Amino acid sequence: MRNDDDATGTTVQSVDRALTILEILARVGEAGVGEVATALGVHKSTASRLVSTLAAHDLVELTGERGRARLGVGVLRLAGSTSARLDLVQEARPICQELASDTNETVNIAVLGGHSALYIDQVIGPSTITSHNWVGQHIPLHATSNGRVLMSELSPRERRSTWGELTAYTESTVTDVDQLDQLVDAARDRGYAVVRDELDVGLTAVAAPVRNAHGEICASMSVSGPSFRMDAERVDEVVPTLLAAAAEVSSRLGWHRASVADLSVPR
Repeated sequence: MRNDDDATGTTVQSVDRALTILEILARVGEAGVGEVATALGVHKSTASRLVSTLAAHDLVELTGERGRARLGVGVLRLAGSTSARLDLVQEARPICQELASDTNETVNIAVLGGHSALYIDQVIGPSTITSHNWVGQHIPLHATSNGRVLMSELSPRERRSTWGELTAYTESTVTDVDQLDQLVDAARDRGYAVVRDELDVGLTAVAAPVRNAHGEICASMSVSGPSFRMDAERVDEVVPTLLAAAAEVSSRLGWHRASVADLSVPR
C-alpha cells in the first residue's frame, strides 16, 4: 500500500508528463504514441494511458491513423478563457515599470505596424526630467533599435519589402540595405539591438524581442536615454536586465523554451 507522499509524487509526475505531451503536440503538430513515449522516457503503455486521458478531456484528438494524436479543441476552450490576460500592454506594464525604475531610463514597447514600428506603451524612468511621448506614434524601422529587433527574424526579401523609405535622420543613420541586413542579423544573433544617434542626435536605445506563445517576435522592448549617459559601458550594464524583462513578458504571453528535444515526425 502506498503512503500519501508516494501517491502525491506519482500524481505530480503524471501531471508533468501530461503537460509535456501537450507541449510536444503543440510543437510538432502530430505524433505517434511511440514517439511520445520516447520523448518522455516512459513505456509505450504509460504514454498511451496519458494520451487517452487527455483525449477524454478533449485536450488531445486521436486521428484516424492508428496511434497518432494532435491537440484537441479543449485547448482552444482553455485558451479562450484566458485571452483577456494575454493583452500585451497589460502584461508588460508592471515589468516595464520595474525596468524603468531599475535602469532610471525610459522604457518603450513597440510592435510592427506596416512599414514602421508602432509604440504602444511607455514608462519614463525616475531620473528622466523630460521625455518625448512616443505612445501611438509610428517610428522608422531602420533607424531604431525596436525596428531592427522587429525585423530580425524576417528574411532579407521580407525586410526589403517592409523597410519603407530609408530616410537619413542624422549623419549617423544607416540607409544602405546591405548594411542594415548585417546589423539586423547581428541583432538576431546576439538577442538585442543597439542604435546610437540615428533617429535623434544624442539619443541611444537598446531593444530586445518579446515573443508570443508560438515563439514568434510579437513586440520589442527598449531602454532609451541620452547618449552621454547611455555610453557603451552603460549599455552593457543595461542589456542583461532588459533581456530578463523581455523574457518575463514573453513568459506571461505563453512562451516557454521547449524542455523536451524536438521529435522527428515521419512525413
